[in-house]
Amino acid sequence: MAVKTQELKLDIKRIGAVSAILMQPDHVRACYVLAHGAGAGMRHASMEKIAEGLAERGIATFRFNFPYMENKQGRPDQPAVAHAAIRAAVEEAARLCPELKLVAGGKSFGGRMTSQAQSKAALPGVKGLAFLAFPLHADKKPSTERAEHLGGVTIPMLFLQGTRDGLADLGLLKPVVAALGTKATLHEIEGGDHSFAVLKKSGRTNDEALAEVLDTLAAWMDGLA
Repeated sequence: MAVKTQELKLDIKRIGAVSAILMQPDHVRACYVLAHGAGAGMRHASMEKIAEGLAERGIATFRFNFPYMENKQGRPDQPAVAHAAIRAAVEEAARLCPELKLVAGGKSFGGRMTSQAQSKAALPGVKGLAFLAFPLHADKKPSTERAEHLGGVTIPMLFLQGTRDGLADLGLLKPVVAALGTKATLHEIEGGDHSFAVLKKSGRTNDEALAEVLDTLAAWMDGLA
């Protein structure tokens, strides 16, 4: 399968420009606006692997750096800045891929900021949100406060979570997802941690666990109206 990769600049109003990458396979049926996690930018090997894996499954990805990552600042941006970056990315992805079904979300922090942005004001054209390891709480500090805004999201949501994820106690996440009703789906990756890595004794590899993540995501996207 041929894949076209474009290096872009994304202009965020009143904030500045950041780097972005559109990866588009030739037989494409949807586009995922893929925001990175707090500690690793859009070019991190894990983000590359996700984008390449989705391309193999006929899904385009629009990746971008949050301003703090672009400017090599240690601390993640304030939510208002992150939300502005996500809105700009969604608008640009819609402009570049006008015929494609649009889904937004991303890894950990990026997914949480996307859901916050959506809860404040709908992201134009986005049909669903997909979270690659939603960070429900800080490590070893179980809480559900970070999920309170999810009730304000009215489009379908997919939570892909490892059962060993230290940032999402499943005993807390399951009732959160259940309370969201039919619009929310939880898919557990058995033995996966916050990066979906599995222990050797599990009998499968990290690549196999990631394939389950991407297969599930692609199938869910296909099912969206």
